Amino acid sequence: MLNIQLASKYATAIFEIARDEKNLDGYAKDLGTVREDVFAVPEAVKFFQNPLVPAIAKKDLLRRAVGKEVSETVMNFLMLLVDKKRIGVFSEICDIFTSLKNREQGILIADVTSAFPLTKKQQDALIKKLTTLTGRKIQIRPHKDTSIIGGLILKIGDRKIDGSVAGRLAALRGSLLSKG
Repeated sequence: MLNIQLASKYATAIFEIARDEKNLDGYAKDLGTVREDVFAVPEAVKFFQNPLVPAIAKKDLLRRAVGKEVSETVMNFLMLLVDKKRIGVFSEICDIFTSLKNREQGILIADVTSAFPLTKKQQDALIKKLTTLTGRKIQIRPHKDTSIIGGLILKIGDRKIDGSVAGRLAALRGSLLSKG
């Protein structure tokens, strides 16, 4: 709980800077780069979370890994996180920043689970339909789960629509069992 509160404080700070500079997408891109290039590597996460590793070593690794790929402000933000011993919650900071950015820009995230990857055409059609239904901008976050056999499971916020073959079969099974 404390980590989420700390992450929220730092995410809000970087979000406000990005909003003031009218560069939410640029900051999101830079934070995403750091996440993909550094924090997607389990050994790097352990390195940054280890209190025995000196701050100078952590800063050096960040500079070498992403120093030329991110803005000076984002780099300074990363150095501050190291100094304050908060770099270990960087992924949570990214998640909260993204939520704040999406809210600010009126974007809804649709988690779409399918048995097979959706084509670009299918994704575009789904985005168009969901945009019409919700009246908001939609971004799809695709997931693959072969156990659903076919169809889609769609989750937007706290609403879930199960249009999967496995879901329909389970509903049919429940209906048949309840009839006796």
